[in-house]
Amino acid sequence: MNQPHTRRAFLAEVSKGTLLATIGPALAAEFGISSAHAAETSAALHFGDLEPLVAFMQETPVAKLQPLLAAKLKQGTSLKQLVSAGVLANARTFGGEDYIGFHTLMAMQPALQMAAAMPEKQAALPVFKVLYRNTNRIQEHGGRASEVLHPVSGSDDHPTASQLHDAVKLKDTAKAEALFAAMMQQSAAQGFNALLECVQDNPEVHRTVLPYRAWDLLDLVGREHATTMLRMSLRYCLKAEQYRRADWDEHGGILTKLMDEHQLLGREPGTRSLDDATLEKLAMTIFCGSPTEAAGAVAEALKDGFDSHEIGEAISLAANQFVLRDHGRPPEWEFPGKPTGSVHGDSVGVHSSDSTHAWRNLSSVSEGRNVFACLILAAWQIARDKQYQPQFADWEAMPSKRQIGQVSAKEPEKLLAELDSHIRGNLQSHAAAVVHRWGALDLPVEPVLALLRDFATSEDGALHAEKYFQTCRDEFQRTRSAFRWRHLVALARVTASEYGRPAPGQAEARELLSV
Repeated sequence: MNQPHTRRAFLAEVSKGTLLATIGPALAAEFGISSAHAAETSAALHFGDLEPLVAFMQETPVAKLQPLLAAKLKQGTSLKQLVSAGVLANARTFGGEDYIGFHTLMAMQPALQMAAAMPEKQAALPVFKVLYRNTNRIQEHGGRASEVLHPVSGSDDHPTASQLHDAVKLKDTAKAEALFAAMMQQSAAQGFNALLECVQDNPEVHRTVLPYRAWDLLDLVGREHATTMLRMSLRYCLKAEQYRRADWDEHGGILTKLMDEHQLLGREPGTRSLDDATLEKLAMTIFCGSPTEAAGAVAEALKDGFDSHEIGEAISLAANQFVLRDHGRPPEWEFPGKPTGSVHGDSVGVHSSDSTHAWRNLSSVSEGRNVFACLILAAWQIARDKQYQPQFADWEAMPSKRQIGQVSAKEPEKLLAELDSHIRGNLQSHAAAVVHRWGALDLPVEPVLALLRDFATSEDGALHAEKYFQTCRDEFQRTRSAFRWRHLVALARVTASEYGRPAPGQAEARELLSV
């Protein structure tokens, strides 16, 4: 997203969609309104005018998909409509319970945003890439016969967040679904914020990113589908309860203590600004400290009235340090497509940056305790993840002074040629050094973004290329000039790591689109 939504606007817009649930399916049909709620008397979720296109995404054999997508584009179907249908097909099929499935969903909005920034002839490439992955996985999953999400009805009761939380912890899917549907029917704000309390039970990347990505897609698919989209996060939490461990309670106790100690409940976010030195000190406290110290530093900054967006800026810079310092995948963790030394895909840096990006955005659109809780838990999660590899804090961040000194060009064309060459050679530190040089020269950002965007489209990226590209672009845009280029330095490094593994279906897509 180019400009963060305010929490008031988000909740107001979602509330418009949930009105459909309260007027009932018969009256909704009379008004010509279609939604998942309005179809809940049938055996399957139905998506109104988009239903034929949604079914097409689920039922088309993947070998025939891209020629038919190209034909639909020529007939006037927009990329936005294609992605909307892909999103709803994904939600109905997987319900947030399939690893490749929810990763593909998370790539949908980033791919569409990438398309909007590309030359017209190439714009469909990132969209075709994720829709190919989407339909392929739907077919592998069993297609329409294996749909996870089905209609669910809420009651006239007024359930509480604690009741929803208890139902999730008891692994009572039917009860949790009914409670959540009732909440969303009565108050979008209540349902969304209650769901976040379940999400916060275990700060881990997918549990955190899924509700944000589902929310971010509401502008695309329509606010009337808010319940369907957010149910994916609820189902993820329910499934995760099978693996609950005792240490899940640790951060909850720290969060409660900090919220009480710093009197954060019921208070509005502050507006004080952090100077550059204070912001960097906070970022490194989060990165180098223990989970308790990191969470405490953020809670104290919130208590002192510092702007929550600037605190989020510090947290994102802390997560960025993982990518800049990582020595890469060790030999014993080698995996097809992820060789020794690689940092793309599910690396700790990519995961941490994506998690922090999600926590920041969830904080900006939530209410009450969640505004502060999301930021405190973001810091806690970074420090927790570092404990698994404590040597991160001792490793030098890329690019080193020696690597920076090796880049002498000043002309944009020469620097872009160097960057392209280093990426194709999988030279991570050299690619990082060129982008560092570009930023130091204060050159326009778009040529670098365009080059990195092209590689995020052409390469497989181990499910993370589109999402991480959006994370870095967003964080660059909302980080002050003194630090913002660190995000694109990290993106250059990850891009060099992932190069050489073309995305499935891209060669065919380029031929069909004459690119």
